[in-house]
Amino acid sequence: MDRSQRGISLTGALGGMIVLAGVALFGAKLLPAYLDYFAVKKMLAAMESSGETKSSVKEIRNAWARRNSIEGVAAVNPDDLEITKEGGEAVVSANWSTKVHIIGNFSACLDFSATTAK
Repeated sequence: MDRSQRGISLTGALGGMIVLAGVALFGAKLLPAYLDYFAVKKMLAAMESSGETKSSVKEIRNAWARRNSIEGVAAVNPDDLEITKEGGEAVVSANWSTKVHIIGNFSACLDFSATTAK
């Protein structure tokens, strides 16, 4: 009766740990950019639900500045907002790019877009 060995070898385990560490590093570096993106989406949704997007352009930018003083998103300033009219309603959009340094000369360029349009 032949019993073959089962399990993972030391080199296999080390290789797997290196791959997992690389994925974790990549994820940890990208996490702040995505947290900013979700904060921008949350602020735009809150502005729309509270009726702040029905104001003038200046008031919309001021409402953004008030909300952003709490959230602290540095990637999008009030002047970066694109405010247009579609179907009689104001549509507030934010488009921005972020370059995230990963390691050495390796960086990730991320493009984000958030809007109140449905």
